[in-house]
Amino acid sequence: MNASSEDRHEGTGHGVTRRDVWLRMLLYPRHTLPTAAAPMMVAAGLAWHDGVFAFFPLLAAFLCGWLIQLGGVITDNYFNLKRHPHDREHALFVQALNTGIIKLDELKSAIYGCYLLAILIALYLVYVGGLPVIWVGVASIMASLIYSAGPFPLGDNALGDPLFFIFFGVVSVVAPYYVQAAAVLASPWLWNIPSGTISGTVLWASIPMAALITNILVIDNIRDLDFDQAKGETTLAVVLGRRGSYIEYCLLLGLAYFIPLMLWLLNGLSIWVLLPWLSLPYALLVARRVITAQSYAELMPLTPQAGQVVLAYALLFAFGLARYTQL
Repeated sequence: MNASSEDRHEGTGHGVTRRDVWLRMLLYPRHTLPTAAAPMMVAAGLAWHDGVFAFFPLLAAFLCGWLIQLGGVITDNYFNLKRHPHDREHALFVQALNTGIIKLDELKSAIYGCYLLAILIALYLVYVGGLPVIWVGVASIMASLIYSAGPFPLGDNALGDPLFFIFFGVVSVVAPYYVQAAAVLASPWLWNIPSGTISGTVLWASIPMAALITNILVIDNIRDLDFDQAKGETTLAVVLGRRGSYIEYCLLLGLAYFIPLMLWLLNGLSIWVLLPWLSLPYALLVARRVITAQSYAELMPLTPQAGQVVLAYALLFAFGLARYTQL
């Protein structure tokens, strides 16, 4: 998910500042914060119900997840600009490079900085949760890198969507739930978390986050479809085409709103778990805008709107999960 997409095609006639580059084009707060915070909300709701809520492990997991995501975003921009230094898709970023406002070496340093800070914070999570935290952390960093780096960047070879689904959704809910449970149920360094800590409910509850966060990437790829084709990058949207991408978006949206119903009917959770349905009207409005948008400019604001859908859903889902009781 490219951090500078909000600034594409605004032209190079307007001055761009270092603040523009670092805040709007790299930190990308309207996208990275929702996708980092929403899974934590769901993990917090589950942990609260199960009596294993732990604030500091949850906060540390959020910071690690956000920093790894930022590292991936900056990596994406870095390699894109290295491969396409005159990229029309990133006019303001190219302008910033050409005028010396930002340098590629600075982006590389920022990548290292994000991952290093994430690792330092993760030391506390390793103390809390043991060896599984190391596995998850290494896998997450590798995933954020290989999305756009290496000889076979997954995002440019139609594998970005499943990568998002697994790491931004499933892992981003299960991992923070696990470190909370570990903090409450296990002795530090002994790593003797009871078996069955990660229940089927936790896994199922991660699916809506995976679906809705992947939809943010789907919008991004639909919007960039023509540019990606011109650059020879094969995103899943290039493979599926616009119509196929619309179908993917709708299927993921339907999956997200089906899961609470399944948890209520089949897993014995109370009707509170259906609270995310209150966000459905806005989610359908955004979906309609995605499908009917005719231009790049119309699609550009829809990515942060999809982020708003994720946040609204996650807040309601977290509250419903925290309140659920077995029937």
